[in-house]
Amino acid sequence: MDLVPLKLVTIVAESILEKKLVEEIKHLGAKGYTIVPARGEGSRGMRSLDWEGQNIRLETIVPEEVALRILARLQEAYFPHYAVIAYVENVWVVRGEKYI
Repeated sequence: MDLVPLKLVTIVAESILEKKLVEEIKHLGAKGYTIVPARGEGSRGMRSLDWEGQNIRLETIVPEEVALRILARLQEAYFPHYAVIAYVENVWVVRGEKYI
């Protein structure tokens, strides 16, 4: 079995950004993604679901160069204007050709 080293990019954002973020990551080279509802508390405190909507956690497994493009785009277009965080983890995947 061959394992391929890739990057797991995780983005936690306001749910109103879901469609736009999906378009962005696909345009930047992501082949797929997973989205789940998210909630929690951070530097801005706990968000009120009634007023602000739910958060999402978007995950995509990509080569390093795609991960860097996604992070650069988030920093440029989203971090200054929205409640968005992102982080990257090293992962080893089976069937790596699906992600490249």
